[in-house]
Amino acid sequence: MQPTSTPDIMRATMKPPYSILLVLLTACAWAQPSSLTTEVETIYPDAHAVYLDLHQNPELSSHEIQTAQKLAGRLRDLGYAVTEHVGGTGVVAILKNGAGPSVMLRTELDGLPVEEKTGLAYASKVRTKDDSGRDVPVMHACGHDLHMASLFATAAIMAHSKSSWHGTLILVGQPAEETISGAKKMIEDGLMTRFPRPDVAVALHVGNQLPAGKIGVGSGYRFSNADSLRITIYGKGGHASMPNRTIDPIVIAARVVVTLQTIVSREVKPGEVAVITVGYIEAGTKNNIIPDQAELGITVRSYKPEVRKLMLAAIERITKAETNAAGATQEPEIEHYEATDAVYNDPALARRLQGVLESALGKDRVVVDDPGMASEDFSYFTAQGVPSFYFNLGGADPGKYAEAKSAGTNLPSNHSPLFAPDVNPALHTGIEAEVAVLRNLLQ
Repeated sequence: MQPTSTPDIMRATMKPPYSILLVLLTACAWAQPSSLTTEVETIYPDAHAVYLDLHQNPELSSHEIQTAQKLAGRLRDLGYAVTEHVGGTGVVAILKNGAGPSVMLRTELDGLPVEEKTGLAYASKVRTKDDSGRDVPVMHACGHDLHMASLFATAAIMAHSKSSWHGTLILVGQPAEETISGAKKMIEDGLMTRFPRPDVAVALHVGNQLPAGKIGVGSGYRFSNADSLRITIYGKGGHASMPNRTIDPIVIAARVVVTLQTIVSREVKPGEVAVITVGYIEAGTKNNIIPDQAELGITVRSYKPEVRKLMLAAIERITKAETNAAGATQEPEIEHYEATDAVYNDPALARRLQGVLESALGKDRVVVDDPGMASEDFSYFTAQGVPSFYFNLGGADPGKYAEAKSAGTNLPSNHSPLFAPDVNPALHTGIEAEVAVLRNLLQ
């Protein structure tokens, strides 16, 4: 619920005595020193309502118009200085509270073109047109709705407990994380120059890798570099019954796919983290026609810059060599159309905040987890020289998590049409963790 203002209390005098007492107790919950749990419980009903609204009304990357407006309006009502349309649909909210450090907390705004199949009463039924004009379903299949609800509640607690911290709090609602383009656009639009430059940047991500109620932390690499490649191989089309008169781009593509798998096994030093996956091959229209071109879609993942450089160079070398070996007269086109750096937690900062979270939540609720191979454009912020702390928020129903672990199976992951965080414990924990971290940093 929203904190009660003085006019609200005056109007409440005309209500029954119980309502007056409830309003006054709510006001006192903000005004008097209280435990973090009490503060979270005070704002939780409103945070949960925000979550339900956002979950039912997701928007695709770079089209988060209503989502951004809702978040901006909530933060403006809490007293933050809010700027909209930063880097497209991005939101920046500032709350200054005397001298001290500047700390940035970031959330993502976008959903995914996924049809929700969770069976929840509040499941998304949204459909829209994507950038290609296709009719697609939309779902918050990556938990960004929970991230936004957590940031809103954290913003409310921080705004109503200014005696507990000092400095400048910077809240960022970032668009287009799923297309790893939103952070870059916000920076290009002056995020680090038009607004206070953060001394530290913080973010979290919910997932089913941990049970709800727990936090996963770690130092160093947390998410991988990601490079998206689109390769077009040009051959010579013709009748399938006369392959000798053609240069078959499908055969060339097949050779490329197989040979690419030797990069990690034979060129990358054993023990280094590296992944090359061909996600699709598109070629041809009919079984008896050899097409004149084939397209490959490739994702490349790594942690270290030198491994990344090696793999990208090897992909280009192999693709050109296989094309030349087949006698193709036109060089393949290799388009490097998306990229983001690895997310790296400052080791000293990570150790410090692990202790903070253990004190706030209890040691049994904070675990050191392994880094992952997913990718995040949060790295664009830290590439500006800003130390970061990125941590994981457990989202799995604890009972189902235990059952899956015992059976050796996995719960639905992020991006699955079945992904559904156990909201109440997860959202409570996310708010508690964000407030504890921000209060420690804003000293």
